Parts: sequence; C-alpha cells; structure tokens
Amino acid sequence: MELRAEHLWKSYGGAEVLRDVSLAVTVGEPVCLMAPSGTGKTTLLRLLMGLERPDRGRITAPPGLRWAAVFQEDRLLEHLDAQGNLRFALGAALEAERAAALLAELGLGDVGDKPVRDYSGGMKRRLALARALLSPADALALDEPFTGLDEASRDCCLAAVDRLAAGRLLILASHSGGDAADLGARIVTLGGH
Repeated sequence: MELRAEHLWKSYGGAEVLRDVSLAVTVGEPVCLMAPSGTGKTTLLRLLMGLERPDRGRITAPPGLRWAAVFQEDRLLEHLDAQGNLRFALGAALEAERAAALLAELGLGDVGDKPVRDYSGGMKRRLALARALLSPADALALDEPFTGLDEASRDCCLAAVDRLAAGRLLILASHSGGDAADLGARIVTLGGH
C-alpha cells in the first residue's frame, strides 16, 4: 500500500505554505515531517487526509483509504470519560477489552468515569492517541502526538505507536528528530517560504 503526493502547492490568503512538495509513504516505512512551526506540516497532513485540496499537484491514495488522526488539538468530548470518548469515535469498532488494555498501557487505566475536562493536558493527549491507535484505519496521521508528555509517558506512547501502527501507513509531524529515530521513520524536511 502506498500513498503518493506529487508537486503539491498550497497557499492561504496569498501566503504560500507549501511549495512543490512530493513524497511517498508505504506500509512499514513511517515518515516524519520535520520543519519549524508554520512551515506546512499540518497543512500537508490535512491535504494527504483529504481534508483540504492542494492548489496544484496530485495525491494518489489506495481506494477507500481510511484515516485516523491525532490533531494538534485533542478534539475530545470534555463531558465524557475515556471510554465514552472512544465509544463515540469508534462506534461498533470499539473492542472494550483491547481499549481497556491500551488505556492501562498509556497510564489511563485508573481514571474511571472521570470526565475528560478534569484530565491534565498529558492525559488528554494520551487519550487522543489511544483513540487513533484503536481505530480500524489503514493510515495514521499524528500531528505532534507527544506534545506535553513527560519522558515516561512519551516512551509508553512511542511503544504503543510502534506496535499498533504495524501494517498501516504512518505519517508523523514533529519538531523532534528523536521521535523519528525512535520510530525508525524516514525524515522529510519541509522548508519555509
């Protein structure tokens, strides 16, 4: 399975964000987008997921490609607990035992029915990651997924991503070369324009 972007360009209000970007992503070879803030990492992820259209260029994806994502914002339902958020997002695809095991692995096993609004930022980030990893998607887009995590939480999350992304396309946007190295990801550097 391969996802290919060829000569993508994207501007907003006359400000160029992406200029002639090409890349290919295959299963088994994670890609890490590296660039300073504001130079197109999130825009490229949104284009690849089909949430926006490029001004120029072409994206070729397998038919019916299903995405799961961790966005820069956690996008959780604050009034629901962890299981409620997973149930809402995953519906019939939610496997309760598998979800409980992953939540425990990510340090969220003892939160009970505590609403997400009472979680710390790191707890919310781990839940957003769990939601993406539990999805039956073919491809994962992870936008700064380890932001706000302490070292122990980051290590748990990295291990979970490494294991649960197997067999899927994986694209990670990060400021950290360590994230790329720890996931064995090929680095694609985007430049500012």
